[in-house]
Amino acid sequence: MTRIEDLLGDWVVKHRWWIILLTVPAIGLAASGIRRLHINNDTRVFFGEHNPQYRALKALENTFSKEQSVLFIVAPKDGNVFTRSTLTVVAELTDAGWQIPYSARVNSVSNFQYTRGEDDDLIVEALIGDPNAMSDDQIDAAREVALSEQTIINRLISPSGHVAGVFVGLSMPSEHREATPKVAQAATDILEDVRRRYPGIDFYLTGSVMVDQAFGEASKKDFATLAPAMFITMAVLIGLTLRSFFGVLAALVVIGLSMLMGLGLAGWLGIPLTAASASGPGLILTLAVADCVHILSTMLHLMREGMPRRTAIVRALQINLQAVFLTSITTVIGFLSLNFSESPPFRDLGNMVGLGVTAAFLCSILLLPALMAVLPCGAGPDQKNHIRIHCDKLAGFVIRRSSVLLWSMLTLGAVTSLGMFRIELNDNFLTYFDDSFAFRRATDFLIENLGGWDIIEYPLSSGQSGGVVDPDYLTTLDRFAQWYRQQPKVIHVGSIADTMKRLNRDMHGGDEAYYRIPDSRELGAQYLLFYELSLPFGHDLTNVIDVDRDASRLTVMFESMSAKELHEIDEKASQWLKANAPPSMQISGVGLSLIWAEITHRNIRSMLKGSLGALLLISIIMTAALRNLKLGLISLVPNLVPPAMAFGVWGFLNGQVGLALSVVVAMTIGIVVDDTVHFLSKYERARREQGMNPSQAVRYAFQTVGTAMWVTTVALVAGFSLLTLSRYRMSSEMGQMCAIVIGLALLMDYLLLPSLLLKTDREDDTLGAVEKSKPNP
Repeated sequence: MTRIEDLLGDWVVKHRWWIILLTVPAIGLAASGIRRLHINNDTRVFFGEHNPQYRALKALENTFSKEQSVLFIVAPKDGNVFTRSTLTVVAELTDAGWQIPYSARVNSVSNFQYTRGEDDDLIVEALIGDPNAMSDDQIDAAREVALSEQTIINRLISPSGHVAGVFVGLSMPSEHREATPKVAQAATDILEDVRRRYPGIDFYLTGSVMVDQAFGEASKKDFATLAPAMFITMAVLIGLTLRSFFGVLAALVVIGLSMLMGLGLAGWLGIPLTAASASGPGLILTLAVADCVHILSTMLHLMREGMPRRTAIVRALQINLQAVFLTSITTVIGFLSLNFSESPPFRDLGNMVGLGVTAAFLCSILLLPALMAVLPCGAGPDQKNHIRIHCDKLAGFVIRRSSVLLWSMLTLGAVTSLGMFRIELNDNFLTYFDDSFAFRRATDFLIENLGGWDIIEYPLSSGQSGGVVDPDYLTTLDRFAQWYRQQPKVIHVGSIADTMKRLNRDMHGGDEAYYRIPDSRELGAQYLLFYELSLPFGHDLTNVIDVDRDASRLTVMFESMSAKELHEIDEKASQWLKANAPPSMQISGVGLSLIWAEITHRNIRSMLKGSLGALLLISIIMTAALRNLKLGLISLVPNLVPPAMAFGVWGFLNGQVGLALSVVVAMTIGIVVDDTVHFLSKYERARREQGMNPSQAVRYAFQTVGTAMWVTTVALVAGFSLLTLSRYRMSSEMGQMCAIVIGLALLMDYLLLPSLLLKTDREDDTLGAVEKSKPNP
């Protein structure tokens, strides 16, 4: 790259005005794509189309029905739903639910279809009609019926009757980007209205639509707050480092335009903003700082030594071009390796940041020096650089204690990494949101008082048309449901078998002895037909039985469970079906909770390939650029140790790893290599061009790049740490872990990397002996 290094600086300075004038429209064209950006608030955007569990869920929904939902929770302060006043509110919410856009069914204890037999007729009617027309005895009777019905306990009414739910099923359009806010707003308006009119009752609002809305809100908040916070932080750090007004101004212009270009290009490519990718703009700002700092700090240092401004610009590019190119391409490779992720939002994040970092590199080597060539920038006073002084002292310490430091750092890395064995893979998208989100508070209340959040469903086929009323099928279905009810943490099991047993009992005058599966297929078909013909609009069984009456849907609701527990119970259920059910019923469970429980495992497997591929490619590039196989191999050590240590620390302190942390290695592998590249390039330059021995070359590397390494690491750690301000846990944890990795990487580059160089490259190291003979300062 020497030829390019020599020519680029002169060319940029000579054509500075043309570069500035042509850059403006180019950036404007790229950035105009921002208007094409849109927020995707669909929870399922995290699942790739090739995910087998997601395909199974879509198959289930195609067989039965796909319902989004809104759930109103009614909690009277007197602790009793079955009062005339509270039942009136439940009935009012039930009616109001039909006014929500796309509503397809509304279920509550008020309109629960209670069946009873009269002579040879089956009577189906709402359990509670007009509460104001009911006597106290009728209300007490309704309470007794409701609290004995398995089909609604822990779904629409709590076992003690102190909390009730009003479930609104929604038939949303396939592209419901605009429908979700519309439904959420309608439901929120209803909630606020009843809260205002009924102060004696606590109301909560949750459901799948509110989850999607929360994802959208998290994306908007992060997009609106994190990028500005990072921009201000970077401005302060650059100002403290450069102490040059015009240098800071030029750097801020470059990083700001890099972010706009990255976002604009993402818009042109149709990349959506999600809760995961909304941190992309801030990451671009943070990563763009490094190139600017390295070039500007070198330029200003040369100017303070008396070099003319434009000559200093040319020389700064000559010194830094190779390292800046390598750090940029390795960072891009790291983020592009996120395309191996099972989760599309992380692919989007990788592509968005990759585009931004590429834009930052081009702006840093073209626009930045062009701006510095036209701005009236002086070198400023040659102030005492405390960081540079400390770096020089550190160099002497490392040279004297290289052997001790080498084994100490390797031992520290090995011991710290042991914490990885304490890590448990666990993911629950509910916990991605803190309690500042109203839906999270509502869902926590739901789990504690009414029902569960984790659900597994089983589309169980009879193997024949009309087979859902076959006694053998229903008996197996009922046995499976009863088995599940005996398992820990199961709070509700719903199946068509419960309905058939209830119909059989009611058609025999309510005799509890007949609360069993009908004796014949014909009798079951007759009961089911009578029942369906009696159901009002919005209460059909299409969400439980398929059109061909070949299969039915069994739903299991749990208390809050870990991913491991969900896997274990589903595996036990699959084993039960294999041992006790015909082949047509031998399937695994389906559901969002299971997909989330498995997605981290799947993502880690896929990202392992991506990370190894990125590491291999980065190593080849570094070896080729440094023209030294040994240095390329040495560079692997300080880049592999920090992620292992970071996960070890996380294992000791937290122990839980979810989807966000499964991409951290790939994200950081291209970042942590940056300081290694700068250190090794300066070391190799000193050895090759200036004929220095290893100890001299280590000191030269510390003197020339040690300060910039410190500053860029502080900037990166600060930038990623700001992600912890996100109220979306996925972004917050990702920021924490990346900050830990990058901080540890600087420690390894300061202490382990030079110790390795001194240990493996001992040719003519007379200075090393002199250094080691010096007493400790």
